Amino acid sequence: MTLLKRYVLRLFISLKYITANVVDRNNGRIVATASTVEHALKNSLECGRSCNAKAAAVVGEVLAMRLKVEGLEHGQGRGIHVDVNKEMEKKGLKNSTKVWSIVNALKNNGVKLILEDDNNETSCSSYRVHKAYDFRSHRD
Repeated sequence: MTLLKRYVLRLFISLKYITANVVDRNNGRIVATASTVEHALKNSLECGRSCNAKAAAVVGEVLAMRLKVEGLEHGQGRGIHVDVNKEMEKKGLKNSTKVWSIVNALKNNGVKLILEDDNNETSCSSYRVHKAYDFRSHRD
């Protein structure tokens, strides 16, 4: 059975900013977003020259709150899909803690996530959050 991936979490992480979007793949519309670029978040965080995992967790919490306001914290019953490995590959090894901070913050604030691991979909409740990462297999 093919599971429809209607809502997908997309992350954009640079040295200075962190942005998390939930995209409705049916129409390509962003249904909820949170970013350290926002005035309210920017002033409350000490990002300076770079944002850390604490800032990423705050972005995750704000995104969770906005999803709840929209009534989409469960992705209309199907969940919100996130491919953690793909997001970490895009961002590189140095940002893996930021990716996991966002995922954990969403999960801890009641958002139903469906984590995908090598084409196997796994519910977040049965997934080992912050799974071990083999540093030996990656060389800079």
